[in-house]
Amino acid sequence: MDTNYLENNYLTLVGKVTGEKKFSHEIYGERFYVFNLVIPRLSGNSDIIPITVSERIIKEDTLQEGKKLLVKGQFRSYNSYENEKNRLILTVFAKDIIEIEEKETENEEENEMVRKDTITNEVVLVGYICKKPIYRQTPFGREISDLLLAVNRAYNKSDYIPCIAWGRTARFCQNLEVGSQVKVVGRVQSRSYEKKYEDGTVETRIAYEVSIGSLEVIEEKNDDKQEETENQEAV
Repeated sequence: MDTNYLENNYLTLVGKVTGEKKFSHEIYGERFYVFNLVIPRLSGNSDIIPITVSERIIKEDTLQEGKKLLVKGQFRSYNSYENEKNRLILTVFAKDIIEIEEKETENEEENEMVRKDTITNEVVLVGYICKKPIYRQTPFGREISDLLLAVNRAYNKSDYIPCIAWGRTARFCQNLEVGSQVKVVGRVQSRSYEKKYEDGTVETRIAYEVSIGSLEVIEEKNDDKQEETENQEAV
């Protein structure tokens, strides 16, 4: 099957820069930086998402505190080896960043409506279920399923993206088999949790995942099955 990696994994975010950018790494003389983007939710809360960007697609003042940006790119993962353990690190890899000018009026209600209309946080992933989904219910009866999606990238690499489904979709996901190909549309979210160690110490961490809005199972095409059958008969 031909793979279009730009269609397998793409996202669009609109938010404001918070904090200072930090140097991440350098490849063949190209320097990359990481900064945080605050993206509001309709509920009034916000997600704080890490963005990795090349110095070659931004201006010197692009990442100033409070700047409103449109970010287009991919949700990626890599392994970090620390304290003799592997840890999955998630970040948005920016392919394009555009500055957005905010126009404020004297009417606060209009300003609030404009802010809500410009909330953008959408990610589309096409990948494979690589672990059996974990289905559970909260004490209040809310249904949740945790999924780990393997999304192919160029050069025989893959990104492993944690996803979370709710309600009927969560109930449906519990029956998905490892290896099933799915298309997920959702939003990138952040949440804090406490990591407890054997010595009794507690560390507050931030997890990043895709909150699933819709999920579609991609069935194998009949043409592919026909070709596979013909190949087997030829052998």
